[in-house]
Amino acid sequence: MLLYLRVGLSTFAVVINREKYELVVGLEVHAQLLTSSKIFCGDSTSFDAPPNTQVSPVSLGHPGTLPVMNIKAIEFAIKAGLALHCKIEQQHYFARKNYFYPDLPKGYQVTQHTAPVCTGGYLSIYDKGTEKKVRLNRIHLEEDAGKSIHDIDPGFTCIDVNRAGVPLIEIVSEPDLRSAEEAYQFLTELRRILRWIEVCDGNMEEGSMRCDANISIRIRGVKELGTRVEIKNLNSIRNVKKAIESEFNRLITLTENNEAVKQETRSYNADNDTTFSLRSKEEEDDYRYFPEPDLPSFFVSEKEIREVEALMPLLPDQLKKKYTDVFLLNEYDSSVLLSDKETADFYEEIILRTTNYKATANWVLGPVKSYCNENNISVNLFPVSTAGFAELIELTENGQVSFTTASTRILQELISDPSKSAITVARQLNLLQESDKETVEAWIDTAIASMPEKLIAYRNGKKNLLGLFAGEVKKLSKGRADMQLVNILLTEKLKT
Repeated sequence: MLLYLRVGLSTFAVVINREKYELVVGLEVHAQLLTSSKIFCGDSTSFDAPPNTQVSPVSLGHPGTLPVMNIKAIEFAIKAGLALHCKIEQQHYFARKNYFYPDLPKGYQVTQHTAPVCTGGYLSIYDKGTEKKVRLNRIHLEEDAGKSIHDIDPGFTCIDVNRAGVPLIEIVSEPDLRSAEEAYQFLTELRRILRWIEVCDGNMEEGSMRCDANISIRIRGVKELGTRVEIKNLNSIRNVKKAIESEFNRLITLTENNEAVKQETRSYNADNDTTFSLRSKEEEDDYRYFPEPDLPSFFVSEKEIREVEALMPLLPDQLKKKYTDVFLLNEYDSSVLLSDKETADFYEEIILRTTNYKATANWVLGPVKSYCNENNISVNLFPVSTAGFAELIELTENGQVSFTTASTRILQELISDPSKSAITVARQLNLLQESDKETVEAWIDTAIASMPEKLIAYRNGKKNLLGLFAGEVKKLSKGRADMQLVNILLTEKLKT
């Protein structure tokens, strides 16, 4: 690989031998849980409130205040663990993780790091149909810190502690990822699952899902891991991919130049596609963990785990098997329908009312998706009810209206007035196809009689004239003729 570096006003090329080295990546993903209140108090967790308005003595760590556990946060953590094939641990306690940053009001963070709610597990990613199970180390609960803001006042860092105490789960992978593309796929699939089970909205631009990447390199074939560098607070899946690529190149350059790789925490500058050092990397001992004295340990029973499991929706992989094996949808249709839960739910509700599985998929992935994209809405805001849509699909599949007519004229009427039914619109606009054989034959006879020269040419071998006759029938019937029936009858009549 040829890499261009800029020094002063000069640009020069450096050859990077990427094939010689293996990239090793593990991810730490912080996902904000969709609870309405914080993890240890009743402060709101809503996004974009004025700075420092969603705080209380508890979240600010005032002396004499005591935290109270948000039970919903535990339930959400268990849901995430079940969705990711983890073992749900039953005995738990919280610990204090001590470090002193201005956005951490108490001077310590309450975390489950040393006693995670979930251990093990995996997340599957796919490359050209081949499954790779990326192992997970753990999922643990913790509280978020506040937010440091550096671009409001040129002389000071501003602190907004609205986020302090917001419940998080941290999902820690094993170092199983071997490329920036795999990391991209991992995060994309993880976000889809967290949204699917409705424990996190996954909006990285709002900070409700954040990612730290632990990166090292080693000579291919070597088992021992290299010195690890952490890139903090990556705020988009695309930037995670770019930051890993950038750091991979930097680590190779250092190694090839016989320079030591420092264990440190770095950040990523998307403007120039480089990483830069923040601080030396802390070790576990630096945080001085000890059990949180203000929160009792707690036990999650097997019965409680099963109750959470009973509320879990079918996951994408489970539904995909049904779509391909039972509904006989192809791989592409299944994957797009399952790209988000709103689309899958919309499809599932329609097929409760019709068994035209493939036709329903075509409608959802065609006209419905197009309308939602054009109007920048999610499919659950599509104006036509699933019952009304099922009726429209049945009309089309029964041959009463053509797909073109249904998707352009009838659907637009239903969008304008969802209270109408598809059959009512079709009748009002005189759009129902005529399938009476005698009526259709009369139109065909008229069309053939109007073009005697074309009839002779057709019978002399110009079979492409069939479309001309069919078009004339469509014109005579004002678009009402069942064209499937027209083609069958027309072919028979043109022979004789």
